[in-house]
Amino acid sequence: MKKQLILEDGTVLIGEGFGSETAVWGEVVFNTGMTGYQEILSDPSYCGQIVTLTYPLIGNYGINRDDFESISPAVNGLIVKENAEFPSNWRSELTLDDYLKMKNIPGLAGVDTRKLTKIIRQHGTLKGMICGMEENPQEIIASMKGKELPTDQVKQVSTRTPYPSPGRGNRVVLVDFGMKHGILRELNDRNCDVIVVPYNTTAEEILSLSPDGIMLSNGPGDPKDVPEAIEMIRNIIGKVPMFGICLGHQLFALACGADTEKMKFGHRGSNHPVKDLRTGKVALTSQNHGYTVQENSVAGTELEVTHIALNDGTIEGLSHKNAAAFTVQYHPEASPGPEDANGLFDQFMEMVEAEKKEAVINAKA
Repeated sequence: MKKQLILEDGTVLIGEGFGSETAVWGEVVFNTGMTGYQEILSDPSYCGQIVTLTYPLIGNYGINRDDFESISPAVNGLIVKENAEFPSNWRSELTLDDYLKMKNIPGLAGVDTRKLTKIIRQHGTLKGMICGMEENPQEIIASMKGKELPTDQVKQVSTRTPYPSPGRGNRVVLVDFGMKHGILRELNDRNCDVIVVPYNTTAEEILSLSPDGIMLSNGPGDPKDVPEAIEMIRNIIGKVPMFGICLGHQLFALACGADTEKMKFGHRGSNHPVKDLRTGKVALTSQNHGYTVQENSVAGTELEVTHIALNDGTIEGLSHKNAAAFTVQYHPEASPGPEDANGLFDQFMEMVEAEKKEAVINAKA
């Protein structure tokens, strides 16, 4: 069945619908990864967005039970050049079409995704709508111009109540702003006793859990839309070691007095080179973000820039000068993408152990 993608700039692209027949609108973004469509679809950071995949063939290895990053996907829609109807992989249990139907997510195939990506790169992210051919493009464009993007994405995807993921090692409170399961998996692999808490948990409530460390997860949207999290972080810095990823990195920067801004089209893909300014080493990283920390806003804070993106020079990592806390804009847990930066979780564990030893020494003194 023919469907159309209508962009707010007046562009109309026609393709073949698959997945759900629902009409949806949202912010249209692109991801340059060659693989990992299952993880992308289930990443809560895509809440409210329509994702364009630039790799031309999607769905060729199907959908399996193991590679989800959340139970309930939050992405609004999917746009591909070609949807593979007959996947071939020993782990495959569903086709991409079956999965999208199951989760009520519309897809659009047969679109010139190269052209669409160039439009987004030129104009920046655009609002768009996937709908049937019966809809009038001019009416849809007019309606979209009057719509504001949602500001409650973190509330939509965060857990409602705290829950444990038990281990016998260090206790880590993981604040869920839209957590990928890959982060929890990395902490579990290090035998951490993890307690996952909602995005709006207060500093007092977190500290009452007696954590050895605090992890700030990834998540969707504008970090300034989560003021309660900024206040929570501000009240914990210096009391417990902290590690932030993606949205957690941005929230940490705001809590320390820096500022953030929206990027033209963001970083979304699996091969973004990032340089560690302390070692000079470069890692290929998995990324998914539409906001960044303003470089000139870091001056005058207690923050030090530790990593930069080699493609555009934007900030990719921060460290606190006087507290045990660091953050990165990219995803060291990968899922999908390279695991070059996986050692950051070990660095976090080393920081936690060092702080515990210092606390013992101070107590004896």
